[in-house]
Amino acid sequence: MPLPREHRYTSEDYWNLPEGRRAELIDGQLYDMAPPSRTHQKLIIELSSTIRNFIKDHNGSCEVIPAPFAVNLDAEDKDWIEPDISVICDTSKLDDRGCNGAPDLVVEVASPSSRRMDYSTKNALYSESGVREYWIVDPAKDRTTIYRYEEDAAPMFYLFSDDIPVGIFPELTINVANLLK
Repeated sequence: MPLPREHRYTSEDYWNLPEGRRAELIDGQLYDMAPPSRTHQKLIIELSSTIRNFIKDHNGSCEVIPAPFAVNLDAEDKDWIEPDISVICDTSKLDDRGCNGAPDLVVEVASPSSRRMDYSTKNALYSESGVREYWIVDPAKDRTTIYRYEEDAAPMFYLFSDDIPVGIFPELTINVANLLK
């Protein structure tokens, strides 16, 4: 939920938030982030581990970084977001503040407080910024929505029980239901 619109916030405001307060800066507005549920966190841990283990097993150089982790999508110090999982294959984009530019793969785990933002605002941001692949893992719908912007912007829908191919890693499939066991 955004704070009142009378004020346009800057990256300086974002970086000077009080300790412990999590928010995202999108188009001059700060959006507070609600605490995640146990299922939300379990999905982040399991998905991050699965992707990271695949990369390590294949001697890859991509980095998997779960939230909280700041991503400046356009690398112009304007919008700062915290995807639930960021996979960055061009490690020159990384510094101590976060990622400067679009990650290759972004995963958001939808929650009641983030659903609208994940499906609309962030989808547009990720598409415009050069993210290659975007997953919305939605426990309430038992479904994962995937956008592969390099191929076709049309969403693909998978049930949690499906084996989901990871577009940026063609040899990897993920079954979300198995991760939740």
